[in-house]
Amino acid sequence: MKKAMKNMKKSRGILSLILVAALIVFLGYTAFMGLGKNKTGAAENINLGLDLEGGVSITYQVKGGAPSAEDMADTIYKLQKRVEQYSTEASVYQEGDDRISIEIPGVTDANQILEELGQPGSLYFIKETGSDGSENYSYSGSSYQLNKTIEELQADGSIVLTGADVKTASAATTEEQLTGQKKNVVDLELNDEGTAKFAEATEAAYASEETIGIYYDGEFVSVPSVNAVISDGKAQISGSMTYEEADKLASTIRIGGLNLELEELRSNVVGAQLGEQAISTSLMAGAIGLLLIIIFMCVVYRLPGFASSLALLVYTGLVIVLLNAFDITLTLPGIAGIVLNIGMAVDANVIIFARVREEIYAGKSVKAALGTGFQKATSAIVDGNITTLIAAIVLLLKGSGSVKGFAQTLILGIAVSLFTALFITRLISYAFYAIGLKKESLYTGAKKEERAPINFLGKRKVFFGISAAVIVLGFVFMGVNGAQGNGALNYSMEFKGGTSTNVTFNENYTLDEIDSEIVPLIEDATGDNNVQVQKVEGTNQVIFKTQTLDLDKREAFNNAMVENFDVNEDEITTENISSTVSSEMRQDAAVAVIVATICMLLYIWFRFNDVRFATSAVVALVHDVLVVLAFYVVSRISVGNTFIACMLTIVGYSINATIVIFDRIREELKTKSRNEGLDTLVNRCITNTLTRSIYTSLTTFVMVAVLYVLGVSSIKEFALPLMVGIICGGYSSVCITGALWYVMKKKFGKKAA
Repeated sequence: MKKAMKNMKKSRGILSLILVAALIVFLGYTAFMGLGKNKTGAAENINLGLDLEGGVSITYQVKGGAPSAEDMADTIYKLQKRVEQYSTEASVYQEGDDRISIEIPGVTDANQILEELGQPGSLYFIKETGSDGSENYSYSGSSYQLNKTIEELQADGSIVLTGADVKTASAATTEEQLTGQKKNVVDLELNDEGTAKFAEATEAAYASEETIGIYYDGEFVSVPSVNAVISDGKAQISGSMTYEEADKLASTIRIGGLNLELEELRSNVVGAQLGEQAISTSLMAGAIGLLLIIIFMCVVYRLPGFASSLALLVYTGLVIVLLNAFDITLTLPGIAGIVLNIGMAVDANVIIFARVREEIYAGKSVKAALGTGFQKATSAIVDGNITTLIAAIVLLLKGSGSVKGFAQTLILGIAVSLFTALFITRLISYAFYAIGLKKESLYTGAKKEERAPINFLGKRKVFFGISAAVIVLGFVFMGVNGAQGNGALNYSMEFKGGTSTNVTFNENYTLDEIDSEIVPLIEDATGDNNVQVQKVEGTNQVIFKTQTLDLDKREAFNNAMVENFDVNEDEITTENISSTVSSEMRQDAAVAVIVATICMLLYIWFRFNDVRFATSAVVALVHDVLVVLAFYVVSRISVGNTFIACMLTIVGYSINATIVIFDRIREELKTKSRNEGLDTLVNRCITNTLTRSIYTSLTTFVMVAVLYVLGVSSIKEFALPLMVGIICGGYSSVCITGALWYVMKKKFGKKAA
């Protein structure tokens, strides 16, 4: 009987390994070759950003007189929201005084989107019934549906207002006078023309007790009843909705009506901003980093390390396939983010197998150690990943542009990491055991003497002082840089605008030739080391985007082109352009980070049942962000889109190692003896998790370091501060967070909830 059971378990183990091997082969084949004629799932079909693939560049001229700065800013922000339906990496910016440029990656036919984006808006307020008494829309199933086309409704006079008639829309919370009950509403304000039309429409709807549907981009966003004649152009939409729902509806109405009417001035298909070398070196960096981590895991953790390496291959294949499935647009920083995610995915396996090793050292059998190791590691893995996931979801919902794109990649990485660590790695580990690989030597080396607790808390004042000094240094340098007229931070063109110069060459240079032969001359002439390049497909035109050039620098630029490449100076056109990261986008990013931080604090508070754990974790997170910010200030590294990605990565990553230490403290508090002091317990927990903290930081650091060594300049600007952030995150987790919790625990009593 026992032999039969043993054979059955061995058969299951073999079957599990065969299935995992088949999964790796399937994912690998899909990633490289794709499935079917369309090569579904292949890496080559992943949506790429402007920097990697190119796309469509459209420039609009504002109709009518000179627009105000407010109208331009509002229209740019609304267009940014609208083009995100094509790609989160699309950018919108001002060119000159009355032109708006839009760049959308992955699109090769400008006519495909010109008509929609060039209209004042696709928002319609529609009467419930037409002139013949038939229903214009009706409720079917779970939503309202149009019964007629927009053209038929326009011909019938059933469209009350369009987006162009809406002046503003905002969410608010009001209190009913009779009941005192609060409700969330959307306040609308119409322009003069809209006020007159709406007064007439609401009078008719009120008399017949009908609704007026609000229709945007193919669906009804609200179908409110008309409870009074609205003659002053100020309407209010109310109902059973949360404030977030009201805010979303108000945002939709605002986006649906552009303040300015636009007409196409020109449209071009532009090539990738970066050469093939940039992509190939980044992918090579990922492959080398992955190989180094696999070697590291196998050497340090032996058979379990090999199991985690196989799971890591599954992780990489799944990420590539799912990037296709969810149509996520991938930019070069996005590739860097995925490479970083590979490093982070190892963290969970390090946590698991460090636990398994501890259990074996404690005298348990390999089988028991595997079970206990996975069980004890699960809470730290889940808590660490969920806190990061909360941040990513908030960034996705509240952010815009590159922030939203970054959040999509981060969410995907976290979800796949959890799946592979808690399911695939477990499956492979138990399968190895089932087929007879049971010797302790396969799972761990000779037992080492238990390390005496390091007195981290005794040095807390030194650690706090070092951190405070670095952060203060950053603010001091900000003041010095500002006083010298250099700006507190070295803002790139994405943040403060610049100059766009269109040069027509006598021959069709490749992007690599431009990067090696032309860009260095432009850098010398302008003093800008972050020149962005775009080729206009089908022509010899190349667009160079630099920091704002004065007359002397423009002349130096032109002379360099004429003298070195025999360019006709009359075919060099220059325009000042606004920042691609608008003030509204920065505000969205800041709000998203604040909300994400609060949500993480609440989650840690809930999970650990102690607000001091949550507070110290969030303080350490803020500490890491400020230290990296100080590095940007002192080193004068360019602050552009990669800056946003770097800071968001730190927000998502920094908290993981902290959760591991707090999870151990929480566990040890339950069995703490009365004779052991709290400081001794905290020091012991930090010491026991020290190797794990070092390894988790090291694996991620290796991936980013390889990127830095092999990557192009834009990747280096992302990788270098991120390396600082990883080191700082490991330092704060070990030296700051436990000490903060201890100080608050001693100061604020035995319990805080």
